[in-house]
Amino acid sequence: MHHIIKRNYLFILFFISSIAQAQPQEEYVNDIFPRNYDYVYKDYIKSVQFHITGFELTLPVVELNSNTQFTLSFDDLEADVKDFSYTLVHCNADWTPSNLNELEYIDGFVEDDITEFEYSFNTLLDYTHYELQLPNDNIKWTKSGNYLLKVYTSGDAEDLVITRRFMVTEPLIGIDVDVRRANAIDKMRSHQEIDFTINHKGLNIRDPRQEIKIAVLQNGRWDNAITGLPPVFIRENQLIYDYQNKIVFQGGKEFREFDIRSTRFKSERIRHVERDGNDFYFSVLPDNVRQTSPYLFDKDANGKFIIENFEQSNNALEADYAYVFLELPYNLPIEHGEIYVFGAMSDWQIKEEFKMRYSDKQSAYVAKLFLKQGYYNYMYAFVPDGEKEIDFDLIEGNWFETENNYQVLIYYRPFGSRYDRLVGSTQFNSSFQR
Repeated sequence: MHHIIKRNYLFILFFISSIAQAQPQEEYVNDIFPRNYDYVYKDYIKSVQFHITGFELTLPVVELNSNTQFTLSFDDLEADVKDFSYTLVHCNADWTPSNLNELEYIDGFVEDDITEFEYSFNTLLDYTHYELQLPNDNIKWTKSGNYLLKVYTSGDAEDLVITRRFMVTEPLIGIDVDVRRANAIDKMRSHQEIDFTINHKGLNIRDPRQEIKIAVLQNGRWDNAITGLPPVFIRENQLIYDYQNKIVFQGGKEFREFDIRSTRFKSERIRHVERDGNDFYFSVLPDNVRQTSPYLFDKDANGKFIIENFEQSNNALEADYAYVFLELPYNLPIEHGEIYVFGAMSDWQIKEEFKMRYSDKQSAYVAKLFLKQGYYNYMYAFVPDGEKEIDFDLIEGNWFETENNYQVLIYYRPFGSRYDRLVGSTQFNSSFQR
């Protein structure tokens, strides 16, 4: 039996490697520079994380003038020392650059160097690990709103390495929220509807439809965020967003997971672990299509990942990199579309490196991912040819009962102001609201 498993495993390795070599690498086209969303511009940069310091699964939101910091961390697989610099761009509610000058929203230097780095040790693959804490003694922000963190090389702001979004709030309003079944009959069993009320006593809002902008996020994703809606009802000191079939999200299913924190012992969903020379290989048990299967609660990380190594004490420097093989049995290849592995590990984006390939031999879609040791959540996303919208229903299915995290952001720009202030933010979980 061991020999049969190993042969199948090696076939998957050969199959994906041969196809991957035949695929052209996606080239960055300099048409939107910089990208105003989370993106990694260099192939040698891996395992980018950006979160509240000490809390890896948090969304990048802090209060203005608080002592809370963000931590940016990433690995350089070229394992040398590079001169990485960074700066901040203040943005409007729609993530276009605001009209503020850098000196109007930055206290300190307008750019600085990332000086905190260490070399990996006790690993098969050498890499250099970088970290940055924000704000710090050299750069602080002075305004609320949206920000884009730009990391680049050798002081050249056009040679981008990483961009990351974050938000700074000044809590001037209150937000009451409610999660319920979608009102539309065809979405009642599959979608979640968000209603909320803004309580703005003390904040002078003269024209709510012009001065207030909103954004509603599911699990921290901006690709399907709902924005641009005015209030349905306007009352004294209250703005009510009680839409019918407007602020609605697919419920999805609980995220799938795999655990590659140990190279010595197989976790629950790992079928096979092998070391070949300087490489580790993890083969995950085959997944299944969940479109018609009933809802089943399973505690997850809502699509995020954690870097961790059970055999060593230093997760940042002693966690190794490994090839991870995923398999989704499917009788025939799907026409007119592609399947991707999707989650925080892909920056919540459709990326070529996370694309599934169909294996006639296996009668399955297969993927080969290169990841740092840790615990990962993911889903299978179907993208029809020529479309941008992601379809989760084909493979995963949607259920109203699914546990999801939500975030409501409220922006305020009074008449004559030059930027959008972020005056309210609340995070909540769907399972605690029903």
